[in-house]
Amino acid sequence: MKQTLTAKEEELMNVFWEKGEMCIRDLVNSLPDPKPSYTTVSTQVSFLESKGFLSRRPIANTFIYQVKISEREYRGASINSLVEKYYKNSFSSVVSQFLEDEKLDINELKEIIAQIEKNQ
Repeated sequence: MKQTLTAKEEELMNVFWEKGEMCIRDLVNSLPDPKPSYTTVSTQVSFLESKGFLSRRPIANTFIYQVKISEREYRGASINSLVEKYYKNSFSSVVSQFLEDEKLDINELKEIIAQIEKNQ
């Protein structure tokens, strides 16, 4: 997945990931106040569809949109991209920085190691 989301697109995708498939009107109603216009949301949803994040199917006189890329897939691809760009594709460099910046303590690191060993 090479596509990224803008902040507004990610806000819409978060609603889809949380609530599942819906039409644009339901999406607008799920957004916090002040709600954007139907037309604005419709345009953003079209972009999400063209980027491959959503697909649609006709129902009566509207479309129901559904997620094509899960939140886990998107977040994983985003992390991979970040690690590739800023850490020369070295996940150990990321962990080292978290340790140095005291964002990760030794107990958390031991938990990560235990998870890795469990999955091998």
